[in-house]
Amino acid sequence: MLCFNPKTYAQADLKSEISGHLQDEKSQPFPFVNVLLLKGSDSTLVKGVVSDQEGHYQFDAVEQGQYLVQASMVGYNKQYSETFRLKGKSLQLPILKLSPSSESLQEVNIVAKKPFIEQEIDRTIVNVANSIVSAGATALEILERAPGVTVDQQNEQLKLRGKEGVIVQIDGKQTYLSQQELIALLRNTPSDNIEKIELITNPSAKYDAAGNSGIINIKMKKNQNYGTNGNINLGIAYAKYPRASATATINHRAGKISSYLSLSTFYNQGFNNNDIYRKIPYEDQVTIFDQRTERKSESKYHTVRAGLDYSITDKTTVGVLVSGFHNDWGNPFGETNTRILNQDLSLQRTFKTEVYNGSKKNNLTANVNFKHQFDDKGKELTMDVDYVIYDGANNSNLDTRYFLPDGQQDGSADLVRSDMPSTIQIGVAKLDYTQPLWKGKLETGLKASYVKSDNNMIFEVKLDDWQLDPKRSNQFLYTENINAAYLNFNGNLTKKLKYQLGIRGEHTHSVGNSVTLDQVKDRNYLNFFPSAFLSQQLDSNNVLNLSFSRRIDRPNYQSLNPFEYYLDPYTFSRGNPNLKPQYTNSFQLIHVYKSFLNTTLAYSRIKDLIADELPHQIASENKTYVSPDNLDTQDNISLTVSMPIPVKKWWSIQTNFTGMYNHYNSYYLEETLEIKQLSWNMYANNQFSLPKDWSIELSGWYNSRSFYGLYQAKPMGMVNAGIQKKILNKKATVRFNVNDIFWTNKFNGKVAYQDLDMTVKSQWPSRQFRLSLSYNFGNQNVKAARDRKTGSDDMQKRAGGN
Repeated sequence: MLCFNPKTYAQADLKSEISGHLQDEKSQPFPFVNVLLLKGSDSTLVKGVVSDQEGHYQFDAVEQGQYLVQASMVGYNKQYSETFRLKGKSLQLPILKLSPSSESLQEVNIVAKKPFIEQEIDRTIVNVANSIVSAGATALEILERAPGVTVDQQNEQLKLRGKEGVIVQIDGKQTYLSQQELIALLRNTPSDNIEKIELITNPSAKYDAAGNSGIINIKMKKNQNYGTNGNINLGIAYAKYPRASATATINHRAGKISSYLSLSTFYNQGFNNNDIYRKIPYEDQVTIFDQRTERKSESKYHTVRAGLDYSITDKTTVGVLVSGFHNDWGNPFGETNTRILNQDLSLQRTFKTEVYNGSKKNNLTANVNFKHQFDDKGKELTMDVDYVIYDGANNSNLDTRYFLPDGQQDGSADLVRSDMPSTIQIGVAKLDYTQPLWKGKLETGLKASYVKSDNNMIFEVKLDDWQLDPKRSNQFLYTENINAAYLNFNGNLTKKLKYQLGIRGEHTHSVGNSVTLDQVKDRNYLNFFPSAFLSQQLDSNNVLNLSFSRRIDRPNYQSLNPFEYYLDPYTFSRGNPNLKPQYTNSFQLIHVYKSFLNTTLAYSRIKDLIADELPHQIASENKTYVSPDNLDTQDNISLTVSMPIPVKKWWSIQTNFTGMYNHYNSYYLEETLEIKQLSWNMYANNQFSLPKDWSIELSGWYNSRSFYGLYQAKPMGMVNAGIQKKILNKKATVRFNVNDIFWTNKFNGKVAYQDLDMTVKSQWPSRQFRLSLSYNFGNQNVKAARDRKTGSDDMQKRAGGN
């Protein structure tokens, strides 16, 4: 809680301070409210501040005189204090309470539109629903524009401030998927479903210890009004191939029951083209592989989300949440053409691989929750029980034919196929308790989770008939039990210095069983994760925050599975059952000026860094594969500056810049590996408000040259533009936008380490033309069901099978 001490000035009789406290209609502290100090004579503006997280505000160095205070927040009536006269060195005003506005939500939104990017003390918020160029996009394309977020589509990874190990949540629930499957999920999630994205770079002990670079929480849309109401979104897009999306949401509240239902469907055709050029030295000879892969994909994605809350009393609520999806992804066309060259570039032979990859996945997530407020001072108890199941299968067929330099077929075709059914079951129980204590707040809780996964890779080769290949087939069983407890306390050391201290303990027992290979990896370990936060109010305009936390990232389930996935007979990926967890110590210093300019300086050290896509070569067989492995350490230093620029009343710019320095130090492939890389990225968003409900948006981002594991990638970026018009009495909005106008968002990377020498180029349908329609219907004056986080917030990122 931020409180304020009176200042001492040289002219104490001329300058004074005014402080006060804001509450909402439920007498709870009201944070981040705009507070204005006005002259009592003519109501002209003297100063403006924003209330802190505990609802406190303060005006410093105020001259003696007559004043009044105005407090305002979107969706609430403005509240004014009585006119008062400032005489002494300090004055504490009575509590101001704000009540909800009787105006409709759409009327309020006309007055105050949220910026695309908002910077709060502990997180960055990307307001997707307010962006024109986000309409008709996917969740993955939105993350590409989020400050400090890097999307590596070639290696299918997410990074936050240059670090891997990002935990992704949807409505506070973790996705339980591997990086590759998470990318696929985000690629098939339409942005029309998304309200905002929260970037939490240094979570407290209350959060699970997983995620070395922080948490990305994607909050889905829920109508924040009253009554029976809803929203329909329709969108179409074109990027060489078509795609379309449709979403419908309805909310209802009657008496003690609140409920909502959301349905969405997404159809997408896309492509991915890769060029790989690699040199493989062996016994004083060099073999060169020059290959081009063209793949066309088709996906169908359907989701359902439903929830119901029942208020037993004014202070006790029980709720049920159910969500699920069905994803059907296929690669109807995939062809790799490869030339195998000698060192003098003469042609040895060629081969062509036609490949079909397909996958289906079904998900069901069920949650029962309970919340009881003992009083109006913050004492409460919450409980959650979750059950999650993923059921799916991956399959592929490869047909490879070899040709001599003269074009004649060389030998018979190489036919292989694979099928991998997979099931993951997750159970979670969580209990949290909050108690005001002394002049602060105590938070404590318990959590237990159990995961069981079964992946069975069946690999067959075609001879006279299909026969099982025992060397490449494998059943992998994995179980994991994590029991956790945490204690978190925050309070004030002085009126301007607040603190938060936390400790979290997690005991992990995991067993990975490669049934076919008869390999069992049993791990049993206990870790403690401390965290500490300090926040100093320097004056009415400046806040300084310092934080530390220790975190862990466990390998995802698929990375531990030693089976192999083949792109062609010479290129494949392999799991690693020997992967160890990685541990991260993070320090962060944040300066906030007038809730306007946010500057963050951060340092972290990762031990046993999990690098997902490290290349290896079997030179004697001319084979190249990628596999995850542990590197010794990574040191990361980052500087992030975020600032909105109000150019004109009708033109505003949001800018964000992140500079990063990464230092990798390890012993890899029997040789010292040291990589030092300075990189940066920036984002700028221009919003123009025009007459007659027209608006325009122009945005762009740029990533400098950087490393992804051993890949050194060339710079990437894009420019986007969009226009929108409100119609039908502002109940509907039509948007048209162009994503990546100049088609510059392409991957171009190189690996040069020991005998590894390869370049990789990749392109996908980044340039798109999109048209969307959004329509609000029903009563706009009844509150929606409460936004509910559940107990399964730390598991889903690591689940397998897409």
